Amino acid sequence: MGMGGEKEQVRYGDYLSRISVSFQKLSYNAITPRPELAPDGTEKPYSPPKVKLRVIDFYHILRPYIGSRLEEQLKAVVPLALYLVCFQTLVLRVNIEDPLVIFAGFVSVIGGLVLFMEGLKVGLMPLGEKLGDSLPAKASLPVFIIITFLIGVGVTFAEPAVGSLNIAGSMIKVENAPYLHALLNKWQWATVAAVGAGVGVSAVLGSLRFVHGWGLKPFILIATLPTLALTVYAMGDDRIKSVIGLAWDCGAVTTGPVTVPIVLSLGIGIARMAGKGDYPLSGFGIVTLASMIPVAAVLALAIYLAETVPAEQIIANANTAETSNSHASGNFFERPPFAEMLEGLQAVAPVVIFLLLIVRFVLREKFKEPQILAYGLTLTLLGMMLFSVGLTYGLSKLGAQYGALAPAAFTRIEGLEGSPLFNWWAGMLATVAFAGLLGFGATVAEPALSAIGMVVEDLTNGVYKKSFLIYSVSFGVGLGVIAGMLKIITGVPLAYLLIPGYALALILTVFSTEEFVNIAWDSAGVTTGEVTVPLVLVMGMGFSGALGIDDGFGILAMASLFPILTTLGAGLWIKWKISRSHL
Repeated sequence: MGMGGEKEQVRYGDYLSRISVSFQKLSYNAITPRPELAPDGTEKPYSPPKVKLRVIDFYHILRPYIGSRLEEQLKAVVPLALYLVCFQTLVLRVNIEDPLVIFAGFVSVIGGLVLFMEGLKVGLMPLGEKLGDSLPAKASLPVFIIITFLIGVGVTFAEPAVGSLNIAGSMIKVENAPYLHALLNKWQWATVAAVGAGVGVSAVLGSLRFVHGWGLKPFILIATLPTLALTVYAMGDDRIKSVIGLAWDCGAVTTGPVTVPIVLSLGIGIARMAGKGDYPLSGFGIVTLASMIPVAAVLALAIYLAETVPAEQIIANANTAETSNSHASGNFFERPPFAEMLEGLQAVAPVVIFLLLIVRFVLREKFKEPQILAYGLTLTLLGMMLFSVGLTYGLSKLGAQYGALAPAAFTRIEGLEGSPLFNWWAGMLATVAFAGLLGFGATVAEPALSAIGMVVEDLTNGVYKKSFLIYSVSFGVGLGVIAGMLKIITGVPLAYLLIPGYALALILTVFSTEEFVNIAWDSAGVTTGEVTVPLVLVMGMGFSGALGIDDGFGILAMASLFPILTTLGAGLWIKWKISRSHL
């Protein structure tokens, strides 16, 4: 989220410089030798002896640099994978299909995230901060708005979790939900563009809010009320009501490891230029807008599609032509995953090139330490390529297996002998409880949430503990995942949960202080990480498919709503506690 604790973090460029110095020390003698004389009596220039580094030497030098980053991703990925595997093998008593493929996919996910997150911090985020520092001073207001909007669009295409929409689209039956199928297949790029446009508008509004020091509450009302109105409209239209879950889940897809740091670093740079960067919560609020406005954009696109393209035409086109989302069902031991790697490269390369062109030719600034910048951008591209491979063969494959088999705990699954494994109530409760614990555990391990917790504890002078915020948000995510699973099982329309939920959130917002409003509404964004989003999204689709339900979306939407409620409630309780202590 771009915020740390009290200790200043070491810049990555400085760290690389230290590594360079380590190599130099290994290459020079500690004691300066006596100069050698040439035959003519002149002193020969000294050239240090070459030192050969063994593999173990490289390991010792690079271990501190790589180890912490690898450990962070292992903590995020491995527990979730083991949790799913244990439930499927021990509770459902079904072996994992293609275990070597899934294992290789998860290795690719971990390696890709290590490279990607490192490249993001070293390459992309410094570019965002440079834009934020220079753009308001060197560009006119129209140019500033256009560039900020385009950055918001570009970073959306670069989000790792956006690739999961491809896989979810391949699991939709066009006859059951033609417009949902169209948005995730033939119109998939239009859907991502609509989401990107929403993020672009959010980036512009958030930047202007930083410059003028406006509060977040009015923006929440401006973003939420029209989105709820579009949801009500879509709920009354049988053609597009199945799109509601997708639209609200897209709000979670946008607030990932690319969009949040870049847009946030851009906004913080603008706030610093405007003289408002010292406000402790100057970075909060933009994530809220980036997770709400795209929902309205996708709903508007669905309404336009329903009014301009007949459902019969969508079904006919889908049955006669191959969709653009065709992913191989095999594995990369049989077919090299070049298509997935190309998709990853195509997602990140345009935004990298765009940012470089803006800094060089619009702002006319030279890059400091270009070698380190090139290093970071290269890692970003390689990491995204690896992550795309792991997304298809690891995260999505395991999530789809679990989703398709989990209903066997309480209902009969065709082709699976012995199902249901338990009676309906016991099996349903076990499945739902497992999903809730999965959401809770994934959120507790979220690094961005820990960063917010440190800021909150400092602002409240220790009254609102970091751990209290983490568990408040994580508890909300767990409840949200449970609500989303129950929505799929019972068939309750998602709008029946969203509208009263957000109405309650708006009421709590009115009575909460500006600080806790910023924290609570932004917490909805940090709960949806690059691993959780594709895993939960595909899991929900597999779960609904096993139950014969058309709409498996909505779990992420609930996982974003409930943390707002629990965090606002906790903030009001803290406020009451502080007021009582002053009596």
